[in-house]
Amino acid sequence: MESEAQNRNMVKDLNVEEGECSEPVSPTGQYFNSSVLSISVLAVLDSEIPIDDSPALTLLRDVFLPINPRFSSVMVEDENGEKKWKKVEVKVEDHVNIPIFPPGLSPESYDNHLGDYLSKIAMEQLPHKRPLWNIHIIKYPTSHAAGNVIFKLHHSLGDGYSLMGALLSCLQRADNPTVPLTFPSLASVPTPKLSLESNGIFRNIPNVIWSALNTVSDFGWSLLKSTCVEDDTSLIRSGDAGVQFKPVVISTITFSLHHIKQIKTKLGVTINDVITGIIFLGTRLYMHGTVGASNKLNNEHSTALVLLNTRTIGGYTSVKEMVKPDAESAWGNQFGFLHVSLPELSSVESCHPLDFVWKAQKLIQRKRNSSAVFLTGQLLECLRKYTGPEATAKYIHNTLKNSSMTISNVIGPVERMALADHPVKGLYFMVVGVPQSLTITMVSYMGKLRVAVGTEKGYIDPTKFKSSVETAFGMILNASQEIG
Repeated sequence: MESEAQNRNMVKDLNVEEGECSEPVSPTGQYFNSSVLSISVLAVLDSEIPIDDSPALTLLRDVFLPINPRFSSVMVEDENGEKKWKKVEVKVEDHVNIPIFPPGLSPESYDNHLGDYLSKIAMEQLPHKRPLWNIHIIKYPTSHAAGNVIFKLHHSLGDGYSLMGALLSCLQRADNPTVPLTFPSLASVPTPKLSLESNGIFRNIPNVIWSALNTVSDFGWSLLKSTCVEDDTSLIRSGDAGVQFKPVVISTITFSLHHIKQIKTKLGVTINDVITGIIFLGTRLYMHGTVGASNKLNNEHSTALVLLNTRTIGGYTSVKEMVKPDAESAWGNQFGFLHVSLPELSSVESCHPLDFVWKAQKLIQRKRNSSAVFLTGQLLECLRKYTGPEATAKYIHNTLKNSSMTISNVIGPVERMALADHPVKGLYFMVVGVPQSLTITMVSYMGKLRVAVGTEKGYIDPTKFKSSVETAFGMILNASQEIG
């Protein structure tokens, strides 16, 4: 495995030749590929049938590479130190990895081998002398699939929306390849404006003033969290400055979207509110799960960074539309962080599960109605102009490090997909290389919600955490059914 220092030296050696045209690397792309941050995305496809790897090179060359020029480019520096994408000749065979596991084992044993392999490639740096992606083909049956295809894509190439669009461009509907995939509607249940408080002198404050107050409060809090205010060290946050270099365990949980929609309808909230409430309650249950006889409550201050797609969209657009210069839903990294404090748990016995959903709804909706995300974006741009991309990357690093967890989600297709005539049974993704002990990602597919949990190995118990989230889901589902 090449070190980050070696990778960066290779970048400098690949200087843009005089007169050669290259696309500038976006500011966010530079932040995610810097001396303090190197963040990638693992996208895992579960195959229903044993994998035949013979079409892999043709598929990558003829379908994957043409999706976006960045898949055939390396990040280089020109004579002025500006980073740009430089088109190179791609040897696709250098990007394909087919690991060898011991033969003849049980699916459960291959579960462990797959988990160890995911942990291994999560820690590896993508070599900067080649385009920043790899593919891994796992030809062993696990308890979830007959085989797996893993894409590792550097986050500087684009965010989850962009990379999901790229991935979907390689896939077809399993039942009818000539018909495009469809996605759930992004329309949400209308929620009341949180500009009017239910009591006190705030009741008559006009919406615009309340929005301005929220903006000042949220932006100020975000600034503090990114500079000098850290979350408490807790059972979900080790506080280790080098946590991004430690092994991560990736595990998954599957929920029925039908049940989540039932909860959504009963409570009059959005699907995201339900999911976030489940994660918040499950996290608090995990933090209280090791209390023992002391009956001490673990309500350390913990903050979740909820990722918000800042595009004005109603669903996915084609990759061809994304890469147009004036595209509304442009390719790249277009998202913001919402700092959301985890609600406290007074006690497990007296817990009101639905409170976690309603609190999540109130917190997220209020923050969405402020302009703090926009102001934070302007702050990052000012930092980049006056202090440079490396200093700005350090600011983003601190934003992640000072919080306890990140939550992000992507909408997947309704129909079954196929990759080179291999029906896809399920999929999930994980963001790796972040300076946090806990990362949670979600993707919907065929009526299921796959929740992936990335935990610092040896610090967070992944089995116990998954059990706590599943318990939270059951508590919230049961409580919602009791509503008349």
